[in-house]
Amino acid sequence: MYDVIIAGAGPAGCTAAKTLAEKGYKVLLAEKFKLPRYKSCSGQLIKKTVDLVREYFSTEFPDQVMCTPTENRGMIFTNDKGRELRFEQPGLNVWRSSFDNWLAEKASEYGAEVRDGTSVLSCEESCDFVTVTLKAEKSYTETAKYVIDCEGVVGALKRKLLHNKPLYITTFQTYNEGGIDLDPHYFYAYLQPFLSEYDAWFNVKDGLLVLGIAVKDSSRITSYYQKFLDYMDEHHNLRISKQLKTDKWLMPRILPDCKTDCGVGRVLFAGEIAGFLNPMGEGISAAIESGFNAAQAVMKNFDSTQTVISDYRESLEPLHNYMKRQWHFVAGIADTFGSMR
Repeated sequence: MYDVIIAGAGPAGCTAAKTLAEKGYKVLLAEKFKLPRYKSCSGQLIKKTVDLVREYFSTEFPDQVMCTPTENRGMIFTNDKGRELRFEQPGLNVWRSSFDNWLAEKASEYGAEVRDGTSVLSCEESCDFVTVTLKAEKSYTETAKYVIDCEGVVGALKRKLLHNKPLYITTFQTYNEGGIDLDPHYFYAYLQPFLSEYDAWFNVKDGLLVLGIAVKDSSRITSYYQKFLDYMDEHHNLRISKQLKTDKWLMPRILPDCKTDCGVGRVLFAGEIAGFLNPMGEGISAAIESGFNAAQAVMKNFDSTQTVISDYRESLEPLHNYMKRQWHFVAGIADTFGSMR
C-alpha cells in the first residue's frame, strides 16, 4: 500500500510528490503521458513561480529547461480601449515539457516512484484507504491512504467523483519563423474583444514567434486568429515566413466567484483541477503552491481523515485570495473581464 498516489506529473503533482517523498512517505506519481510530456503553455514563469521553485525544490533552474531569451522582464497588456500597460517583473522563459520533466526527476530523486504512460481511471474509498484503478498496457489497481488529483482541467477523476462538468476555454497557438517589431523579453497580452473571446498573446521562444488566442466557442478559432494576425501585422510589423506547429488546449473558465474545490474524503484536488488559475492562463504558481499545501495537509492529518480537507482548505485561503485579487485587477484595466469585479 502507498501512503499517497498522485495523479498527474505537472507542477502540482511533482511538488506534492517531492514534498511527501522527502519526508519518507511512500508515494506513487502517475502520469498518463510519456515523459517528457508536451503541454501547450507560454512557459513564462513569473517571479512568484521562480521563488516557489527555489523554495520548495531547493535548487536553481538547469539550462536544459530554459529557452531564449532566458530572461522574461514582465507583461505588457493592451486593454480593450487599445491602451498599453507595462508591468515590469523579473521572470524566466522555459519549455514546459522540459520544466515538468525536470520537476518529475526531482520528485524521483527524493524517493517518489514515477510511472509515466499510466492513466488514473477511477478511485473508490473505503473506511481506511482508497483503491485506485490505473491503466498502462492494461488496467490494474493499487491502494493508498490518500490520493492527490493533479490531472489538470481535462482530468476525469474529479468528474467521476463529483459528477460535474467543468466549463472550458479553448486555446489555440502557433509557432512561427519570422520577425516582429517587439521586444522578445516580454509577454504580450491583448484584451480587445474583437481579437478573441478571452485574450490573445504573443511571446518568443528560441527565436520562434508564438501567437495565440483563447475562445469560448471553438468554432470561432480561425476567424479570431486571422484577425489577430492582421492586427499584429498592422501594429507591430509581424512577418511570418513559415508556420512550424499549431496546438490546441483547454483551460478552466473561471467564474466571478472564483470557486475552488479542495477535495472529498481521502481525495484532494490541486492545481487547475481544484479551480486555481490566474488571469492570462497563469496557473503554474498556483499549481506549485496548492500541490505543496496538499502534501502538507496529508502529512499533518495522516491519521485524521476527517480534518484533512478542512485543514487543506484553510491553508489555501491566502492563495485563493491572491487569485481573486488578480482577477479583480484585470477586470479593473479591461471591461472585457468586467464580470470578474
